[in-house]
Amino acid sequence: MILAIDIGNTNIVIGCIKNDKILFVERLSTDHTRTELEYAISFKNVLEMYALTPKEVTGSIISSVVPPITNIVRDAAEKITGHSAMIIGPGVKTGMNILMDNPATVGSDLIANAVAGIHKYPLPLIIIDMGTATTISVVDAKKNYIGGMIIPGVKVSSSSLTSRTSQLPKISMEAPKKLIGTSTIECMKSGLIYGNASMIDGMITRINKQLGQKATVVATGGLAKSIVIHCVEDIILDDELLLKGLLLIYKKNMGL
Repeated sequence: MILAIDIGNTNIVIGCIKNDKILFVERLSTDHTRTELEYAISFKNVLEMYALTPKEVTGSIISSVVPPITNIVRDAAEKITGHSAMIIGPGVKTGMNILMDNPATVGSDLIANAVAGIHKYPLPLIIIDMGTATTISVVDAKKNYIGGMIIPGVKVSSSSLTSRTSQLPKISMEAPKKLIGTSTIECMKSGLIYGNASMIDGMITRINKQLGQKATVVATGGLAKSIVIHCVEDIILDDELLLKGLLLIYKKNMGL
């Protein structure tokens, strides 16, 4: 059984994979103040929720966009499993060509998403990952990662709006009763939900135009299900995409 961990700016995604089957996907808050022991206890508790024990884990793989806590999380995983954890970075084989000006700057989470997408879906491919930031990755028909976009995340946009205005309240992440709001809160919800959905639709249209063909579109990330159901484009929701990519990279580097 493989323990897969993705460290994001807001959440740490954790899951276990056995015989190519993802047993669970859970999210913990990313906390820079937590110690190795505190993370180790959290990971152990999550495993126990699913009637699993750390002794069943035979290996771990970690992707991270938060360098200050990468080693802390790695040490926590190693503490409970007794096995070294692989961290996606320079020297780790992905089997994918990254056609960026500086491939080393591409987030390991985006790489894992793309590896899984190439393995599972028809190409070309557009991958939308909705977390702290909304990222869009594009893979061409030849399995090349050719680039993408980084956009302020849904909650980041909402927080920025309410913190910089004196009369706009904080709102929940849910669609309004109607598109054209008739109250401040309904207007904000419409802008947040339908505005982001329209942005995604528009980006897909522009990307397809540049590619010269219609791409498969896959969405993942903690906020994806709240937004993409309101898009008019055909988008596949895959909450397990990142963990699938981590498993593929782990197996490739371990010769499995």
